[in-house]
Amino acid sequence: MHNTAAIVFRDGTTRFVKVDKNELLMDAAQRHGVNLPVDCREGVCGTCRCLRESGDVDVEYIDEEALTEEEVAAGHVLACQTRLRSSQASFYFDIDSNVCSVATEVHNGTVSAVEQVSDGAAILEITLDDPTQALPYLPGQYARIEVPGSDQWRAYSFATAAVQEGKLRFLIRLLPSGVMSDYLRDSAQVGDAISLEAPLGAFYLREVQRPLLMVAGGTGLSAFLGMLEELAEKGECQQPIRLVYGVTQEQDLSELERLEAFTETLPDFAFGTVVMTPSEAWQGNKGVVCDLFDLDFLAQPFDAYLCGPPPMIEASKTWFEENPVGEYRVFFEKFISS
Repeated sequence: MHNTAAIVFRDGTTRFVKVDKNELLMDAAQRHGVNLPVDCREGVCGTCRCLRESGDVDVEYIDEEALTEEEVAAGHVLACQTRLRSSQASFYFDIDSNVCSVATEVHNGTVSAVEQVSDGAAILEITLDDPTQALPYLPGQYARIEVPGSDQWRAYSFATAAVQEGKLRFLIRLLPSGVMSDYLRDSAQVGDAISLEAPLGAFYLREVQRPLLMVAGGTGLSAFLGMLEELAEKGECQQPIRLVYGVTQEQDLSELERLEAFTETLPDFAFGTVVMTPSEAWQGNKGVVCDLFDLDFLAQPFDAYLCGPPPMIEASKTWFEENPVGEYRVFFEKFISS
């Protein structure tokens, strides 16, 4: 029997390693070719420090010179002293992956479906050539996908919690002109060979310990679809979750039926949509995502996850700073059109 640890680096590269019963995280990583920084291996120097972001662990010893009491209380541990006590756990190391000789992996597959789900977005489904090849990732992370027929790569968030029957799903914005957008609109065919590099990204769902605010701009929704799916499948989250979904025009709204389904499968989930420049026929909310923030909900401590265009991210962060909200943490991923 073994457990699984996700090791996430500052540059977003992630490696999943199998950890045997009573095995130290440091030893498991090295056994899988992930050379974490290490010096004393006695819990004294602090060289192998990291942040436990989910899962249960036992820690043998931490010298007061290695980590402060406040750091330990916040979840910091030492890889050389840490053993997993849950089937899954994730750890963040504030170093780049190349320091540890870690490279991302390229996976090959074929296009198995392309569906335009709104005027400005399409679903791309990829079936891996080898469904037995592991491609684990954390909900919210992304893959770099090579555009068929070109030497260009583009980054897109996974729209599901995990690989399902060898298939991956992505919600992709369709730009007026763009190498991936043009491919999806004009030439994509089921059966096209396609490659992707994954997993990547430091934006992912942490252990849920307090209410969540999710803020999606456009196809930034993709990351949250994967997060919500995982929470629904596990059935363990009792914290309230609110999602605000903003787009430029109402024709850009997509995956609303899927969001509605989460209101039935999650115990306390609700979402709202807002359109920046709607048509005269639009009867819903008009404005920007910040207009839908609920001060009563945000008066309590909460975690905020933001995914979308940079102006949306910055406006949301500024709103939190300027309004009387509870203590909070912010995790974000900025989308840049390409």
